[in-house]
Parts: sequence; C-alpha cells; structure tokens
Amino acid sequence: MERVRSAFNRMIKSERYSRFTLQPSEDGERHVEVKLSDDATEAEDQAGGSPSFRPALPRQSRATLCYLALVILLIFSIGYLLGYLSHRDTQLPQENCATNPEMEIQKEEAATEAAAAAAVPDAPMNWKQVTELLTQKLTSQAFHKSLSDFDRPRRSAGSDGDKSLANGIFDVFKKEEMDPWIGIHNVLLQTPDIKRPNRVIYGLDDFKPTGYLAYSATGKAVGKLVYGNYGRQEDLEVLQKKNVQLKDSVLLLRAGNISFAEQVDNGAKKGASAVLIYPDPQDYSYNLDTALYGHVHLGSGDPYTTGFPSFNHTQFSPTKSSGLPNIPAQTITATMASTLLKTIGGPESDASSGFKGSFASVGYKLGGSENITVEVNNVLVNTEIHNVFGVIKGFIDPDQYVVLGAQRDAWGKGYAKATVGTSVLTELAKAVREMVEKDGFRPRRSLVFASWSAGEYGSVGATEWLEGYMSSLHKHVVTYISLDGLLMGRGGFMASASPLLYSLLEKTMKTVNSPMGAGSVYDMVGTTNVLKPMSMDDPAYPFLAFSGIPSISFHFINLNEETYSYYGTDLDNKDHLDYKTNYHTSEMAALAAQFAGQMALRLVHDHVLYPSLDMSRYSSVITQAVFRVYTRINQLSRTGQLKEVNPNWLNRARGSFQRAASSITDDIDNTDMSDKEACRILNDRIMTVEPSLLSPYVSPIETPFRHLLLGRGSHTLASIAETTDMEHFRIQLALATWNLQGCANAMVGNIWDIDQEI
Repeated sequence: MERVRSAFNRMIKSERYSRFTLQPSEDGERHVEVKLSDDATEAEDQAGGSPSFRPALPRQSRATLCYLALVILLIFSIGYLLGYLSHRDTQLPQENCATNPEMEIQKEEAATEAAAAAAVPDAPMNWKQVTELLTQKLTSQAFHKSLSDFDRPRRSAGSDGDKSLANGIFDVFKKEEMDPWIGIHNVLLQTPDIKRPNRVIYGLDDFKPTGYLAYSATGKAVGKLVYGNYGRQEDLEVLQKKNVQLKDSVLLLRAGNISFAEQVDNGAKKGASAVLIYPDPQDYSYNLDTALYGHVHLGSGDPYTTGFPSFNHTQFSPTKSSGLPNIPAQTITATMASTLLKTIGGPESDASSGFKGSFASVGYKLGGSENITVEVNNVLVNTEIHNVFGVIKGFIDPDQYVVLGAQRDAWGKGYAKATVGTSVLTELAKAVREMVEKDGFRPRRSLVFASWSAGEYGSVGATEWLEGYMSSLHKHVVTYISLDGLLMGRGGFMASASPLLYSLLEKTMKTVNSPMGAGSVYDMVGTTNVLKPMSMDDPAYPFLAFSGIPSISFHFINLNEETYSYYGTDLDNKDHLDYKTNYHTSEMAALAAQFAGQMALRLVHDHVLYPSLDMSRYSSVITQAVFRVYTRINQLSRTGQLKEVNPNWLNRARGSFQRAASSITDDIDNTDMSDKEACRILNDRIMTVEPSLLSPYVSPIETPFRHLLLGRGSHTLASIAETTDMEHFRIQLALATWNLQGCANAMVGNIWDIDQEI
C-alpha cells in the first residue's frame, strides 16, 4: 500500500498535500499519522499559521479530471491484485507445514508425551496409600520362599557359593528391570593355612582350634597367661591394681561387650604379646566345643588398600592400615578355655569386679604365673569379590538416592547374619518395583539396592565401594539403611543411627505394627534402651563415620538380649533363628522389611527431607560433647595447666550450628512445596550436615573414621575432653572448633548469610 500511495503522490506532483503514513502502535493496531510536507511545514512556520491550514487546489479541466479518475481506478485495481497475491503467499507456508515431516514427528512426540502424562496420576500418592501398598506386598508367604531360596550350606566371601548367590540376586534385579550392575574388587582376605594349623600350647596340652581371627599378626608369642575378663579398659585397670603384669603376657579374654578388634587393641596397648578369646557359658549358651570366627582389623575394608578402592586395575603399592594389630590373636573353644582357667594360678578376682563367668569348678583367677605359647600361621589370599546393585530411579531428583544394603557372605550358613538380610533386600526391591510399575507410585528420589560381599572381614565390600566414590557419594546418598542382623528374635527392638535419623526412627516405630499383637513397635518397647551407640563393627558404621552419610541399623531381638549368640559360628542356621522367633521367622522377616521399607520410602517420597532428616536432633548431642570439653578447659585453667584458651570459642560454634539448623526450618516454613528448585536447594543444605562433620584435618589412612562426634581418634570431641597433652589439646580444640563452625556455614547455604559470630 505504501508503494501505491507513493505512485499516487508522484502522479499528482503536488508537495502541498500532507503525507499519510501507517504506523504500528503498541497494541498491534495501525493508525494514521498526519505530517505536513516539508514545503508546507516551512511555509506554516514562516507565517505562524495553523498545521490544519491547506491552500485550495487550482481549478482543473474536465478532461484532466476524467484522466485522473481513470488513473485512480487503475491504481486501485493494481492495489487489489497486489493484495491478493501477497495474501496468497502468506498462506502457502501454512499449507506446507501440514506436510512437513519434521512437524509430523514433533506432533507424534507431543502426543506420546501427552499419553505418558495422562498415565501418571494427577495427584501424587499420599503417605497412607504408600504404606498400605507396601504392607500388602510384603507377605510372610513370599518370605518363606525367599528365605528357602537364599539358604546355603556355605557362603564364605569370594567362594563359588558366594558368587552363585551374587548371580541369583543379579537375576532378580534384572527380571525387575532395575538396571543391575556388579562391582568387582580384588581384596586380600586372611585365612588359616591348611598345612600349618594355628596352635595354642599350654603345658602338656597342644590345642589346634578350627576357628580363627582374620587379620591377626602372624608368628609365635610366648608369655605368662593372664585372665582379663572382656578386655575392656576398666577390666585391664583391675589387673593393674592387683599388680598383675600385663607386659609380654598372653591375655585370655571372654567374647562380648566390645569387638574382637577392640579387645586385641586394648591388650596391645598394655604390652600384651598375644590375645586368646573364648565364648564363656555365661554369655553363650551353646556347645562348649563350638568354634568362634571373626576379624581383628580395627577399621573396615581391605586393610592393605586403605584410603583407596581395591579395583583390579589399582597400581598403587599396598598401604597397611593403622588398625591392623601387631600381636597374634586367636579364638579358642570354651572347653579349651576351661582347661586353661583351671590351672592359671595367680590372685583371685573380686566378686564385685564381674570377672567370674559360668564355668563350674573354675575360680577365674587372674594368672600371671604359667607360660603359654600362641602360634598363628594365617595366610593372605588375593580374592575377587562381587558387589551387586540394582536401582529404582526417582522421577524428580533421580541423582539423590537412599541405599539399602545387606551382607551376602558368612563364616558358616549365616542364616540370621546373611540369609535374612538378602531375602529382605530382594523382596523389598520387588515390592517397590511393583508399586511403581502397577500402582502409580512415583518416588521423587531413587532407591539403590546393594548386596555386599566380604562383610565378615569388616564390611570389606561396602567400604571398597565407599572408597571408590568417596568424593561424590555424600552429595547423592541421602541415607544408608543396613539390613544386616535385622532379625535376632521377636519381643524386643533396638537400633543405632545418626542423630539426623532419630525422628524418622521414632515415627516409623509408631506406624509399624508390633509383632506381639495389638499396638505398634513403639507401644511394644517405647524409647527406653532402644537407641544404642553405633559400634565400630556395625555394618552401617563406615557409611556414617567414614563417608559422612546418615546411616541406621535396627534389630528385632528377644527381650533382655543385645546380641545374637550364634553369630560367627556354624550354629547360625534356620533352626536356631526359628527358635529365637518362636517359629515366626517368615512373619518377622516381613515385618522387618516393612520397617526398613517405610523408612526408605518416606525419604524418597516427601518434597523436603526434613523432618525425616532432623538437624535439630544433633543439637543435644553437640551440646553434651561441647559441655564436656568446656568443663575440661575450666578445670585445666583453674589449675594453671592451660592458659589463654577461651572455652567460649567452641561454645559459639555450637550456637552457630543451632542457628543454622533453625534457619533451614524457617526457610522450609516459608517455601512453596510445589517449587521443585526451592525444595532441591533446601534438601542440598540438609544433606551437608553429616559430611561436614567429618574432620578435614586428619588422614583417611591413619584415621579413617573422621566424624567429629561419632568417629574414633584424637580429633573427636570425646578424645579432646580426655587428653592430658596441653599442646595437643590446643591444636585439636582449634581444629574441632572450625570443623563445627564449618558445618554450620555449609548448612546456611548462601555465603552472604553465614553467621560470623565465632
């Protein structure tokens, strides 16, 4: 149209007409803008006239007017034709779009996405629906079959039986379309030498026990035989008060209360030349000739590749763990121990000391007068072990996951130790997979199911996995739930966990039915004596204290019991567990699976990890630990042993932690739960708590359990509160203070919001 108007203006050759232009407006419509021609504008400016003034046209002849009319008619005809052609051109691409192959593909993809979206329920499944579905799918009938399938006569780590089980679990995960994979490690496991059995020589008796303690120092030790009860520090102090010489002695200890590794370590620190461990009838009510198996590595994983994974391509030279003992250690049967105790000699133990066991006609004297020889000939064997994994991927944050793991190997049949946990692992995986595929359950986060090997040697398979991905796992693993030893009996319940998981544990106890009838597990046991400190031989411990992952282990057990006496023996079989559960093993396995499943599904179901991971539950733990150090500083300051150290430094770091925890809960209250990005940011902040409590100032080789509160070593607040070296005290106090403050800073999130009150 502009071209038509220009032609019209040229034809009439008059610059005294105003110019009409169409200009687009903000609302998309066109409007007419009137502008005077340049000559007219100048004339008006000179005359001071109005812009609306127009001089009259000169008179034209009739022929001229007719000619003008014909020209106008021709122009409009041409304009109409041009308009039609331009309109037709703009329609052609639209017609071509309908037959464009790329557009057709896009339409098909859009239709597929719409159909997939329609298949997903409009509203997410509520928590009550989730728990009801889980309970329906975990039946005692399913466990009866599964327990039978995984019950094997032998399953020692790396053996054909162990690998056969691994392949069976892999097949289950593959059938469930869980994208299974196998992690292979080459580790050094210590076993007895068939040609040279271990020996204990006492007088005319030459014992050759079949049980043994893996990772013992090898060689021969000779010394005076001394009875040291359980080998705890307080037990050995009783001997010293009785003037019993511990240096170069051979300590005879009864199993229980602390791990074999801790017993041997305590004896070595007192100068003992060797340690013998036996099951006393007071603690273990089984055949007196039962052999006992275990390990004495004061740590976890392959002790010859400490700090890095023992992959088959590892080219590093061996790094011997600082937790390996430097003295021989050996288990003996109760019958052998009875023979030794009858003639041990030495002073009597006090009745109040708790040294006396249940051997008849044995006085439990402390010894120190008769020589004994201990010879350990164990050998290291390079063994290939397989960890098996399967995953059910989350729908919103698939890179965050809860890991459920179970040990697969055992010294003997390992029914309670390994069969039950493996059965729960696979049945729980099948149940959740069916909930996703058939019932519309959509977990926000992923679930990883792991079957570990070489657990009997100190969580070797699990720790090698942790070492392999040390720098990243804490960013992705929300929680580790151990399925080892979850069934030991029927009437009681106990658990060990990171304080972050206390609230989730209590909530689950209140929703899972009691195995004894009416009410819940919480109604059955309450909270009294339920929570136990996590010991170093707990399979969940390396996840918590080594890798900084919130972890939990739990156990259904008989009332007034805290251990399963058949662990580490050939008596860990179906018959003994059936007796312990009053022949409700399948029902109890289903119940234990429900308990583990509810904790796991809660962690992958909710928008925000709080309160399932409850930062505030750490506050009391930190306060108690800081108070002990605070008190110690004041004591040392009053006596003049410690100067220029302010006890408020550590206390202020504690305050920063509490304020950071409160800031997270405040931000949760003010966040729209439908905002996925905001929820992710909050969850990332919550997940910084546990790993930030690992001390960055100690070596994972020398001090693998680096947790400031729950670890082992001179860096922990518990150790700082007991140290007597003032220079060491100053250094460790400063490092611990900044460790705790650093955790608080990490929880805040934004660097500009960090609390600077330290």
